[in-house]
Amino acid sequence: MDIQLQVGVKALLKNNNGKYLIIRRNPVKYPEAPNRWDIVGGRINVGTSLFENLKREIKEETNLDLVEEPRLVAAQDILRVPGRHVVRLTYVGRIDGEPKLDMEENIEYKWATLDEIHAIVDMDIYFKELLGKGVIQDIP
Repeated sequence: MDIQLQVGVKALLKNNNGKYLIIRRNPVKYPEAPNRWDIVGGRINVGTSLFENLKREIKEETNLDLVEEPRLVAAQDILRVPGRHVVRLTYVGRIDGEPKLDMEENIEYKWATLDEIHAIVDMDIYFKELLGKGVIQDIP
């Protein structure tokens, strides 16, 4: 059996008010994760650096730019879909401004503290795993 390898980059983004951006995925485009909250990101384009891919995903999904180079905080193996092995790299970083969502990708956003994010039940399970393990810490 052939297994397809995919790499994804995600970012937990903090604003100047000390809150983090979370987005609600469009259930039409992402039926496997209906109405789940998540952080910004997506699959990489092969042959382009991880950082360039992350900047592209942030721009496509929010129309915002990173303020500084983000910090890598986690790598996860995602083996849920038969025939596919996804490696997800999660970063933390800073942004300024209010998102202008691409509604095909995401239908809603909100700014939240880490405590508020911890309390969200319908959060992406892989991000929730990082929160539960204490991998995600507040950015000073």
